[in-house]
Amino acid sequence: MTKILVVEDHVLVREAMSQTLMRLEEGVQCTGFKAADEALAELERDPEWDLAVIDLMLPDMNGFSLLAILAKRFPDLPAIVVSALDDGASIQRALKAGASGFVPKSCSSDELLEAIRIVLGGGVYTPKEDGSGAARRRSGAPVQDRFGLTTAQTRVMELLAQGRTNREIAELLGLSEGTVKVHMSAIFRALNVTNRAQAVLVITRHGSRV
Repeated sequence: MTKILVVEDHVLVREAMSQTLMRLEEGVQCTGFKAADEALAELERDPEWDLAVIDLMLPDMNGFSLLAILAKRFPDLPAIVVSALDDGASIQRALKAGASGFVPKSCSSDELLEAIRIVLGGGVYTPKEDGSGAARRRSGAPVQDRFGLTTAQTRVMELLAQGRTNREIAELLGLSEGTVKVHMSAIFRALNVTNRAQAVLVITRHGSRV
């Protein structure tokens, strides 16, 4: 019997995911938890689980931290991330933290089951580049060409998409923070956004071609 632990704080999503996982094979045991501390307490009580399915946005701890804890305390337990944060940086960060797979929430239930079969078989699953979802490479012109960004602005935008602060961007590019702020303002105007989060969202929507 395959035992799968699901860590997802939204009840409807958790229940729907559990229903999908029950299709994996006959006799699957799927138990959901709304927070990381609940899941960790269950693993301490009973470490005999076959797979952990984790959302990155949890109320008590982000999924990256939970992955790191699992890798340290339960190294034999494979984990797969199912998240709406499906940009390339998040995927790589999740895999680096210890995930054996990453499935965007925009994917189908069949793709989720495919990913789980691969991970349970000892493999690693990442999103297909020819499918849907922000993690896939999209067709069309690179972001800087679409929005008329200069080379300098594009370099700043690339680091912005990686989650770098203005200070980090300045240090990496050998610029002053004031110059970075000027570039950032120009990027926001070009993308028609007002803050960093909105800018990253626009960049993600237009794919990884920056």
